This record gives sequence, C-alpha cells and structure tokens, in this order.
Amino acid sequence: MGDPTRGKTLFLRMCVMCHTYNKDERHKIGPNLFGVVGRTCGTTSGFNYTEPMKKKGVVWDEKNLNEYLEFPRQFIPGTKMVFNGIKKAEDRQDIIAFLLTLK
Repeated sequence: MGDPTRGKTLFLRMCVMCHTYNKDERHKIGPNLFGVVGRTCGTTSGFNYTEPMKKKGVVWDEKNLNEYLEFPRQFIPGTKMVFNGIKKAEDRQDIIAFLLTLK
C-alpha cells in the first residue's frame, strides 16, 4: 500500500497539468480523476475519449492503474495521453493510494 500524502504531492507535480481531481471540477486535457478507482476506463461523462480508451473496457483498479501508469501507450495503444509513464514502482503506488482517497 502506498502513501496517499506523498501520492498527492507526486500527482500535483506530474499529473495536475492535465487532470483535475476534485469532485465536479472541469476536465482539462485529460479527464477529471475524482472517483476513477472502480470506474470503467473511457466512461467519464463529458470527456471525449479516444476509441482505444473506450474499447479497452477495463475497470480502473490498483493493478490496472499500476500497469497503465508505468507504460500508458503499451497498456492502451492509441491513447492520446502523451505522458511517458512513471518508472518507479513506489511512486506509482503512492499516486494510486492518493487516487483511492478520491471518493
């Protein structure tokens, strides 16, 4: 289990330029991530996802988020997310721990 406090710090450094995370906040280049854990990818209301993201059909759980955050374009080929991924497992776990608090 990761550290959600450290995860928020990492999120603010690596993710907030493209994603919001508070309930009912507008989307940016990427979708708002409030409540992302447990949601099926490509289904956030009001965001225009790529077809590969919509067709992937996975539920964002800790395992899938970890794989996606490590290698986004390998996990979902054709995604428009230009982020190269997070190489350090500890950083990914901390960000996921933060995402788990967004309910």
